[in-house]
This record gives sequence, C-alpha cells and structure tokens, in this order.
Amino acid sequence: KVSAKTGEGIDELLEMIHLQAEILELKSTPKGSARGTIIESRVRKGQGPVGTVLVQRGTIKTGDYFVMGSIHGRIRAMFNESGVPLVEAGPSIPVEISGLSNVPEVGELFVVLDDEKNARLIAEEHEYKLRAETIREQQKTSLDNLFNKIEEGEATELRLILKGDVQGSVEALKTSIEQIGDERISTRFLLCAVGNVTETDITLASASDAIIVGFNVQMDAKAREIRANEGVDVRLYDVIYNALDDIKAAMEGLLEPEIREEIVGHLEIREVFSSGKNGMVVGGLVTDGKMYRNCMIRVLRNEKNIFEGSIISLKRFKDDVQEVLQNYECGMVLEFSEIENGDIVEAYEQIEESAKL
Repeated sequence: KVSAKTGEGIDELLEMIHLQAEILELKSTPKGSARGTIIESRVRKGQGPVGTVLVQRGTIKTGDYFVMGSIHGRIRAMFNESGVPLVEAGPSIPVEISGLSNVPEVGELFVVLDDEKNARLIAEEHEYKLRAETIREQQKTSLDNLFNKIEEGEATELRLILKGDVQGSVEALKTSIEQIGDERISTRFLLCAVGNVTETDITLASASDAIIVGFNVQMDAKAREIRANEGVDVRLYDVIYNALDDIKAAMEGLLEPEIREEIVGHLEIREVFSSGKNGMVVGGLVTDGKMYRNCMIRVLRNEKNIFEGSIISLKRFKDDVQEVLQNYECGMVLEFSEIENGDIVEAYEQIEESAKL
C-alpha cells in the first residue's frame, strides 16, 4: 500500500525502483548530446510557454538550443520542482524550462543541438510533415465533429485534458476512461490535474487539439473569455457516468464503421428471354422477401456465386415497378449474359453501422 498523502510505503517503493534499475542496468551518462522527454507543459503568466523536461541523457544548460517536434528555441531559464533556478541539469532530473516558441505535447522528445539554425531547420521539417498529414489543421476537435474526422482519415487518437475537484476524482475518471477503449483506438491524456479549468488549460487544448473534461469544477472567467476564440470544446460534468457516456460515444465515432450484409430476398429464374440493349432480360418468381430496382444482387448456381451486380430494371407485365414482393412473378434486366433457368437471384443490402466498443 502506497500513499503520497501520508507517506506510507514511499520508502519501500523507492527501494524497489532502485532495485529494478540495478537489475535492468538502467544507466545514463551526463556526457554527450543531451536529450529528454516532456512530461508536463503549460503557459505560465510572465514566461509564456514552459515545459517540464525529464533529462534522460547528457546535461542541459541555460542558453542551450533545442528542438522538440515542431517547436524550437533557446533555454532562457530552468527551475527544479521547488521553483529554485538551475544553471544545468543531468540525467533523471526533471526541470521546467522557458524559452519555448509554443506549448509542447506531453511525451515529445527534447533534444539539445549545437546552434539555432539546425534547431530551426529540424523544427520546420517536422512542421511540414505534420501539416501534410493533417488535412484539416485549423478545425478544433469537439465531441460533435469526431464522426466527420474519421471520414477524412484524420482522427486516430482522442486527446483529453482532465480537471477535477480532488485528485481522487481525476484518477477515477482517468481509470474509467482507460477501460473504455480497445486496441482499435488510443487515448492520450495531455494533462490530469486538480482545480478549475484555466486559461492555461484552454491554451494547451488549443495547441494540442484536445478536449477538456471537467468533473465538479468550473471555468475561470479568463478561460471562459478565450474559449470562444480558440474553439476549444470544454465539457463539464457533475455525474461521472454522463462523462463516460459522452467519451465512449466520441471513441466509437473514431472507429471505422462496420458493414453488415442483410439478405432482402430470392428469385428463381423461370425464363431467359433475350439480350436487350442494357443487358439480359429474364423472368422469375420471388420465392421469399422481395426484389427492388437497383438492388445489389448475386446469381447463384448450385449454391455457388457466379455473378454479382445490380437489378437494372424491374417490370410486372409491361409496367415498370419499384419492387416486387414474395410469390409474385416479374421480369428484370441484369448485366449477365450467361444466366440460365433455375439460377437463383439473391438480393441483398450492405448496411453501414457505427462501430461499438
């Protein structure tokens, strides 16, 4: 049992982490080119975009040029978790840095480079690739338009920012959301924190194309003011099941729709008349279900599929009709010249249904 609040089990947890690190030989060096991973990002008043970097190799210093994805810059200042200014930081040390050109995504790789030119070129190349892959770059994500995104082939991941009244609420909501998805869809949590929805949350959601989900919280006045301009979708709930239902619906909207085939009816060929200008004219009896014009069909002979197409035209006696029901005879035109008496015409529909989790 571990509790960050009471400190129970913390020493044992740290001991196990150190033990596993030794067994797995997880080692690094303060020498060489520095790199790390962004573990938190925000917009801080007076500093602009800032990011928390966990240094994994080398040593980062104030004044270093860096790149992370499409963002580049030069480290203006560094602070540890207590807000104390640092000049440099080595492996396993998390530091908050300023000097970013934008808010980075959590999980982005942070790399130190020799000069600003290289950092800028790499960032621009990454931005170019990102724009090429994103057809609708300017459109903000909302729970209402996720169904449209899957049609464009864009949406493969649901990005969320979670805010709650207490840490327990945030953890419960995050755990419940993680249990909704499967291998067909991934969920990325950019930020999970306690407190009202702030201007920083809106800015991060706008930069990262994310949805903000709040539980038992409100929006700050400034956040409410900029929300409309940024086009960020903010959903506030006081019942966790309502939040989960909406998020599940959003995830299902990201999935490829499922195609279900439904048999409409069968017709037995009784007479093959002639080959018309649009196809073969045949007559038969609807043995079950119905036949209708332009319906998709397959021709079966000895239970084997020998042709697939559609009904070009449909007649009862000399009259054109839209459909013919069971136990009625009719004539039809098919684009299949090798049809014979006794063949079975099977009519079917392909029904597109929303995928379910």
